[in-house]
Amino acid sequence: MIRCLVLDDEPLALDILEDYIKKVPFLILVKTTTSAFEGLSLVQSGTIDLVFLDVQMPELTGIQFLKIIKGKCEVILTTAYSQYALDGYDLDVVDYLLKPIAFDRFYKAAQKVLQNKGINQTSIAELPAIQQNNHDFIFVKTEHKIQKIYLDDILYIEGLKDYISIFTKTERIITLQNMKKMEDSLPSKSFVRVHKSYIIALGKIESIERSRIFISDKTIPIGDTYRDYFFRLIENKI
Repeated sequence: MIRCLVLDDEPLALDILEDYIKKVPFLILVKTTTSAFEGLSLVQSGTIDLVFLDVQMPELTGIQFLKIIKGKCEVILTTAYSQYALDGYDLDVVDYLLKPIAFDRFYKAAQKVLQNKGINQTSIAELPAIQQNNHDFIFVKTEHKIQKIYLDDILYIEGLKDYISIFTKTERIITLQNMKKMEDSLPSKSFVRVHKSYIIALGKIESIERSRIFISDKTIPIGDTYRDYFFRLIENKI
């Protein structure tokens, strides 16, 4: 695993890069910070393998930061100003990402670090997924807090690009997460993915008609990819 630090004075940039890191199986986020001095302390402690480093910061510029750390870890520069690219490569950074950063470009840069470190991608792929939840609740991060949700309250989950909506008996909870990670964190005996955009609670199904599932007042489509598995699952419960 590659331990990552994100250093940027823009909170939105921190959020985007944090989300991107969570999507890449061989990256693990150690810290996001707006403080160059906190970032220096972490790098110098030896706990960071890779820094996503903004060039323009108020305390220290990214270039000054690079000169201080003297190659203690890999660095990918991030900036809105393309004229800094040459300076970055003169300082031997892995890559240079121009804002706004697209995920495919981010992933390509991360793979360069993987290659530099000689990490076997096959072994990365074989790492275990998120362990299934062995409790009767999960915690999710919403806009202003971390919220506890009891599994028995969940009706279904809907994916919305990089966000998901969790529909319970009483409310809709929106969290920055992807469907695969959410699917892996739920007990498979109680929850099943039926569409690229939907995970349902099996115990909350009211009826099934052709390629539609009815839960409360919601009609949920069954995707072609998931159809055979879903109906085999239902037949086993009849």
